[in-house]
Amino acid sequence: MLFNSVEFLFLFLPVLLIIFFWLGRFSQRLAATWLTSGSLFFYSWWNPAYLGLLLASVVFNYLVGYTLARGNDVGSTRRKHLLAIGVIGDLALLGYYKYANFFIDNFNVGFDTSYGFVDVILPLGISFFTFTQIAFLVDSARGKAKEFDFIHYSLFVTYFPHLIAGPVLHHKEMMPQFGKASTYRINIEHLTVGSSVFAMGLFKKVVLADGIAPYAAAVFSSAQQGDQLTFFQAWGGALSYTLQLYFDFSGYSDMAIGLSYMIGVRLPLNFNSPYKAVNISDFWRRWHMTLSRFLRDYLYISLGGNRKGQARRYINLMTTMLLGGLWHGAGWTYVIWGGLHGLYLVIHQAWQGLRIRMGHDLTRTSVGGRFLGVSLTFLVVVVGWVFFRAPTLHSAISILRAMIGLNGASLPDAIALHAGTFAHLLSNIGIVFAPGGGQQFMMTFLWIGALLPVVFLAPNTQQMMSQFKPALDYQPDSSSTRLVWSDNRGWAVVMAVVLAGGLLSLARPSEFLYFQF
Repeated sequence: MLFNSVEFLFLFLPVLLIIFFWLGRFSQRLAATWLTSGSLFFYSWWNPAYLGLLLASVVFNYLVGYTLARGNDVGSTRRKHLLAIGVIGDLALLGYYKYANFFIDNFNVGFDTSYGFVDVILPLGISFFTFTQIAFLVDSARGKAKEFDFIHYSLFVTYFPHLIAGPVLHHKEMMPQFGKASTYRINIEHLTVGSSVFAMGLFKKVVLADGIAPYAAAVFSSAQQGDQLTFFQAWGGALSYTLQLYFDFSGYSDMAIGLSYMIGVRLPLNFNSPYKAVNISDFWRRWHMTLSRFLRDYLYISLGGNRKGQARRYINLMTTMLLGGLWHGAGWTYVIWGGLHGLYLVIHQAWQGLRIRMGHDLTRTSVGGRFLGVSLTFLVVVVGWVFFRAPTLHSAISILRAMIGLNGASLPDAIALHAGTFAHLLSNIGIVFAPGGGQQFMMTFLWIGALLPVVFLAPNTQQMMSQFKPALDYQPDSSSTRLVWSDNRGWAVVMAVVLAGGLLSLARPSEFLYFQF
């Protein structure tokens, strides 16, 4: 069941909320149980066979976490062993479903064997509920997890707004909210603000992301089939996917935050205008923020972080990003994407260190410096997305070759008919005019030209909703906006138009990209 499906919007969500708030008038525990049951139903709609897997994971981790938290021997060998058992159990489950075929296929290629393996269907959201529970186990071992009500814990893991595509949650930020009496009482402000945030996310997803998706898919499909792309085709495909993924993930994040805020529960912010980042470190503070937080707190710091010298710091950065890439998918293209971002981070850290030694003040920036930083960061991120999206390494390299001009540059001949003398200038610099493809070319770059200004110039949802702060951890920055949402008739009309645009686009085939991770 998708957030942008008729079943969810007109059946599941209204019934869930009405009964939840009705039960909340009499019993918070019954309401929490109902919300947990609804979340489990939401998950099982995809494939009932994997509901047992999710429940077994919840029970296993609850028992291990409870035992870790109740022990008084912090730092003991027994405690470490129990934590290791819990984490290894979670990773073994994730490894079996997500990576077994990948490793066996590569073993067969490397050692010229033919071991077979039954194709395994990846359970929806397994990466997210696994990482959420690993964080819980570590927090329990460190004494940070305090509440162990089983119903609340089950709700924490299975909570439907985050279950299948994040964010990765922390026990300490969610459990207190599930224990508050106000969560179980209907609140008009929460419903109004939450539904507005949801409407914005729905529009981003089904109108913007799904609107540009076919133009990205056409280019990557051509590369996979072995077609030779040219400069403008390759850049059109790469930029189209860059924007599709942006609005897809941004839309989902808004929808999750909006749905949760309707109930009165704030989810952590997971997306904060990442293409406005001035450097690659800033990008990872803005993109998939809860995954970045998890990798930093439970992997990078555990490896030693920056405490063991510069060389070790770079190794830790690279290791963290390689594993982060592998987390996204069982394929070498994901590993390369992670390694590429690891290299970006190492270069950035080395450059920052050099600037400090040269006496530069890193807190001071100029308009030109910010523009250059944003442009360079966006460029290297686009290059990384080519590996992220391409189905094979060969097709990724094929697109990148075209992007740097090795296959030449061509434009549809229809453009030459309307370009006049400018067409001769283009021909003189080596651009060829080829028959056909005019409509595809025009629509691709019209979409790109329309969406890039939205990405770089428009305020994001959290800035617009800054008076209400529907997400946890949001800190307003210097780029404030006058376009601030308020509960008046003007905004009601705007939101009605935005929601109508989203609802009218529901018939289009659609799936959130992050569901596959």
